Amino acid sequence: MSSTVITNIATLVTNNPSLGDGSPLGLVQDAAVVIDGDRIAWTGESSKAPATDNRVDAGGGAVLPGFVDSHSHLVFAGDRTAEFNARMSGRSYSAGGIRTTVAATRAASDDDLERNLTRYLAEALRQGTTTFETKSGYGLTVEDESRALRIAAAHTDEVTYLGAHIVSPDYADDPAAYVALVTGEMLDACAPYARWIDVFCEKGAFDGDQARTILTAGKAKGLHPRIHANQLSYGPGVQLAVELDAASADHCTHLTDADVDALAGGNTVATLLPGAEFSTRAEWPNARRLLDAGVTVALSTDCNPGSSFTSSVPFCIALAVRDMGMTPDEAVWSATAGGARALRREDVGRLTPGAYADVTLLDAPSHVHLAYRPGVPLVSGVWRRGDRVV
Repeated sequence: MSSTVITNIATLVTNNPSLGDGSPLGLVQDAAVVIDGDRIAWTGESSKAPATDNRVDAGGGAVLPGFVDSHSHLVFAGDRTAEFNARMSGRSYSAGGIRTTVAATRAASDDDLERNLTRYLAEALRQGTTTFETKSGYGLTVEDESRALRIAAAHTDEVTYLGAHIVSPDYADDPAAYVALVTGEMLDACAPYARWIDVFCEKGAFDGDQARTILTAGKAKGLHPRIHANQLSYGPGVQLAVELDAASADHCTHLTDADVDALAGGNTVATLLPGAEFSTRAEWPNARRLLDAGVTVALSTDCNPGSSFTSSVPFCIALAVRDMGMTPDEAVWSATAGGARALRREDVGRLTPGAYADVTLLDAPSHVHLAYRPGVPLVSGVWRRGDRVV
């Protein structure tokens, strides 16, 4: 293994408040980062950097941890252009459109699904995402859910079983039988490939009692809960997430004061997905309310073909700053360290010794430019586990 120093960094985001300016981002000016193998070996002022085998000049750009996208749905086939067009022409969004993707995904070959997955992973990587979670949920049969997870597990450790995305069309007249399948044979087939279990707790999908049954069954199989909660309406999802110590409650658009208090008092991260609100013209989550209450917030893309067809974390950062009440610093922290918290990881989302060398270089002097210059391709370099990939 060889060592590399990235130097001439105008602003370095470490996410270690004991460094630099003492803020949550741990900002260091005129900085350098040393990579040794697949890990960060040193960070600090460039004048104090140790000798290394190789040297990369950042050209006065900003460096931050690779983005941690803790919520995506990338194993699918087809698209929903017609649905999006109709929605932008006045039709409201509901959970039912998922069935269109289910039909296309069932009809696709394994090779087709993997090509699609790797295409969007490469797209995300070019935009600075170095850690990603992805889910099943577009098969809704034992065979299709397990193959989705098998394909996903070949590309990431953060794999989520979402057999409970909606009630399968095959069980439209017997939701209880589908819940039994999801918690029985389907769970048995899927658990070996997954780390997490998820459920869409929403009108038109699964109610609170069904969600509790599904997540509890997953926990008994060694899968840790996460949950789609309170996206389209007020409901029991957030409270259930905290009760079951879910790693994250995702969406969190419609919250009562009790929901916010529960999140503030628990270990569950509120993962906000502004791409979904952008793509559905829905009400924006109130990030300011959550942050002021002391809730840990993550930002992710929710990349999926129906309600948020973006793989760009920088775009989501810009949306969060513009429309959700976050500061640029808060949005960047939430898209890096916050995403790591939502995956209960300490080895990503920060640039400190011992963490994975997942590094994003911007063609801009500050991380603030991610919100200041929305839509501009600012990512000029990416290292993943020590290897430069962009």
